[in-house]
Amino acid sequence: MPDSPRKKNIIPKAGGKKPNNQVWIFISLIIVVFSISIFSNQSTGVIITMKRFEDMVKSKDVQSVVVITNQKTVEVTLKNEALQNAKYKTELENQDFFSFGNQGPHYIIKNILSAEDFKDDYISFVEKEKIPEDEVVRVQFDEKTTFFELLGSYGFLIIIVLFFWLMMRRMTGNSGPGGQIFNIGKSKAALFDADNKVKITFDNVAGLDEAKEEVQEIVEFLRNPSKFTKLGGKIPKGALLVGPPGTGKTLLAKAVAGEAAVPFFSLSGSDFVEMFVGVGAARVRDLFKQAKEKAPCIVFIDEIDAIGRSRGKGQMPGSNDERENTLNSLLVEMDGFATDSGVIILAATNRPDVLDQALLRPGRFDRQISIDKPDLVGREAIFKVHLAPIKMDKDIDAKKLAAQTPGFAGAEIANVCNEAALIAARRDKKAVDMDDFQHAIDRVIGGLEKKNKLISPEEKKIVAYHEAGHAVAGWFLEHADPLVKVSIVPRGVAALGYAQYLPKEQFLYQTEQLMDEMCMTLSGRAAEEIIFNKISTGALSDLERVTKVAYSIVTVYGMNDKIGHVSYYDSKQSEYNYSKPYSDATAKTIDEEVKKIIDEAYQRAIKLLTEKKDKLEIIAQKLLEKEIIFQSDLEGLIGKRPFEKQTTYAAYTSPNGQEKEKLAPDPEKASSEVEADSNKSDDAPSTEDKN
Repeated sequence: MPDSPRKKNIIPKAGGKKPNNQVWIFISLIIVVFSISIFSNQSTGVIITMKRFEDMVKSKDVQSVVVITNQKTVEVTLKNEALQNAKYKTELENQDFFSFGNQGPHYIIKNILSAEDFKDDYISFVEKEKIPEDEVVRVQFDEKTTFFELLGSYGFLIIIVLFFWLMMRRMTGNSGPGGQIFNIGKSKAALFDADNKVKITFDNVAGLDEAKEEVQEIVEFLRNPSKFTKLGGKIPKGALLVGPPGTGKTLLAKAVAGEAAVPFFSLSGSDFVEMFVGVGAARVRDLFKQAKEKAPCIVFIDEIDAIGRSRGKGQMPGSNDERENTLNSLLVEMDGFATDSGVIILAATNRPDVLDQALLRPGRFDRQISIDKPDLVGREAIFKVHLAPIKMDKDIDAKKLAAQTPGFAGAEIANVCNEAALIAARRDKKAVDMDDFQHAIDRVIGGLEKKNKLISPEEKKIVAYHEAGHAVAGWFLEHADPLVKVSIVPRGVAALGYAQYLPKEQFLYQTEQLMDEMCMTLSGRAAEEIIFNKISTGALSDLERVTKVAYSIVTVYGMNDKIGHVSYYDSKQSEYNYSKPYSDATAKTIDEEVKKIIDEAYQRAIKLLTEKKDKLEIIAQKLLEKEIIFQSDLEGLIGKRPFEKQTTYAAYTSPNGQEKEKLAPDPEKASSEVEADSNKSDDAPSTEDKN
């Protein structure tokens, strides 16, 4: 599914988040308290010595003497008439700001030994100078607590209070003192209505014509319900969008929001999940209360499997499952005793197998709309949407791009177009050409090109003959998918080479087609054995794929004569409660038959490549020279395919191509369109080397 050519801001403007003034007031208050505590408790004044203090006492200029016992300092305050003296006035002019209007203290004696020692020295000085008793300034003692000492005493309590204050705000969604804990059960759904309408429409959705028809009918239900109800029909309660990731389920819901002339509520299944018991159910009830007030309207729940999983699985006896309470509330609201019409539920998931059956029954989700990966025609339409905002060269052909990307979902196609534009910009081009798209497809399929990865000549030669084996087998096997591109450029994490082929998009596969495919897959290892008389670990992905196909032939599709027309596949079986539906004797027979099928395919690959060894050499040498060869290069090197039927790529991209019917890709082949060989060097061991 393509995204909109232009990035739209679909966040509602109305009811936007207001600035949190309370936080700023709280921070400002802390700063003010901190400043006052420091400046008011800090001893400020001109620092003097004990000798200077004695001179002040003899001059009878001292008004008070205060010993700060916990700071081991002495604060000296002068008389007002003494402050007019020039020797003090000049000295204290720079202290006016800190002494708060010359109120004192004016002078500071620091680092005294102790309060008692200072008192003894002071008394000794008074007696020595014979100062009259009525003129002697008495020594006072005091203590001062600084901000940091206060923080040390009460800091832990302050931190605890601040922590709980922040936690309460976070749990309540920063709703302020008026909301706080009482708003925790409110729905988090975003409302899109006439004031903040989504700008994405069905014109931005390509490649899913059937799904668009289904949801367009739902929109029509709400716009003109009398058209259907006058014949006795009822408006459907809900529709479930089901499909693999990246196929455009959420985008289709956005298009419904843009097309519908009714309010649209959007939220995720995880928005109902909360740490408090009963919050999920409360939010469901609040959501439907708001929806009924806005009816007719549409409610869209993305990733509904977060709350819609089957009940009773994985739950301890006697426990209270909050997720089940939320699901029960949703079931009642969708189709219960007090259900009102006019609210349609749209939901999306890529895991329909885990959903509760009560949620899927008619009356709740009346329709299940399947959104699969697009076919050839769909991919072409998606490419046209994503190519619209790109400044392209004249040689760009959406048909060729669609044919070269089998099994790609809409998100992957969007990624290819974006990567191509970035690559062209990196090369300082004025327009994006086909070469940029080729590099973008390689990037999406095989990963980032490793230009600085050093490969020994021996390893490079092994990779070249391995990929050449795939190319020759695919070219001379009638039912195999011919390779459209072969590369020995290191890409991704471990791939030292990869081969891209274009499978025919079809529903059914016969035994001969599956056997030819297995033979082509094993031809990489067969080429290594023929040329080097040795095999490498580079065939890991080949062996994995062949093993899956062989076991499917025997245990799933019933294509083996010895096992018979029996399928041990259970589509409803969960991965957590797997049970083997056959005996140990049958399991042994299955293993023997699978090994027999794989051995036959391998020996067939050995025989084919031995007969075509000269062509194998030609392609391998060309790969060592150019590193990348295309289908046109294969025709020039080893001639055209010895079969009359055109390849999928040639048939679709040719001017007279007739294969334009809408075909769905096989799920197994679509997921393994690219075969990447992981020839690992000695300094990068992995589990692949063990296989």
